[in-house]
Amino acid sequence: MATQVEKAIAFKALHSTERGFVMPNAWDAGSAVVLAEGGVPALGTTSAGIAFSLGKPDFDIRDASSVLTREEMFQRLRQIVDAVVLPVNGDLEDGYGRDAQSVAETISLAIAAGLAGGNIEDNNPRTEGLYEEKVAVERIRAARGAIEASGGAFVLNAKIDAFLVGVPDPLETAIRRANLFLEAGADCVYPCGPNNLDTIQTLVREINGPLNIVIGWGTVPLSVPVLLDIGVKRVSLGGSIARSALGLVRRSVRELCDQGTINFAADQIGQQELNALFSKMTASR
Repeated sequence: MATQVEKAIAFKALHSTERGFVMPNAWDAGSAVVLAEGGVPALGTTSAGIAFSLGKPDFDIRDASSVLTREEMFQRLRQIVDAVVLPVNGDLEDGYGRDAQSVAETISLAIAAGLAGGNIEDNNPRTEGLYEEKVAVERIRAARGAIEASGGAFVLNAKIDAFLVGVPDPLETAIRRANLFLEAGADCVYPCGPNNLDTIQTLVREINGPLNIVIGWGTVPLSVPVLLDIGVKRVSLGGSIARSALGLVRRSVRELCDQGTINFAADQIGQQELNALFSKMTASR
């Protein structure tokens, strides 16, 4: 099985190919194995999906009793990494702390957990706004410092939430921050929220590095081929597959209780097929 360094090197190379790639997001070991079977070159994780699978809301520092802790998150991240042979990119929230040192510690933990890359976002959950630009840049610089201290093999993805928090000019803010984060050591940038092609094309044109775009949760359907055609290097799905799975659970129990039928069961993967899939993946690790 490849080492963390080998996976990180292979993962980084995906960002410099002529045509980009798609990276679906897993929330536990089982979903990771099923997604990996599809033939994708890498997997992401979804903090929302992981939180929901544990019966908690997505990251919300305002309600300390409901927050998924860093250790709880990393316990699940390690399980996902150990379940597959593919490079895994971790959703690391805001680095689990405002200060740069907390971000550096989180990156060091991510590398030790075997992750090939990870997201650090500039959304401050304590204020419901963005981190001040200088602070946000320092946080990315600290993350890069932790990567270099470990040997340099980790793909740092800077997530930019300008489109989500209601800043006056989200496009201009996203472009400016993206380029500052790339200068500070990010390998890839991830403006979260744009869901029309004109905006995304502007981001591709104005940002001086690989661009990650998430699909599956906006009101405008965006396809992977179209995004790759315009120059997006990495397409992720965030929590959309996890939420779709929970949607199936809800529809199933409603059908069962309201109609007494189990038509939902027609789409299940067979027991023998799943046993064979998980046995094969276990043997390959």
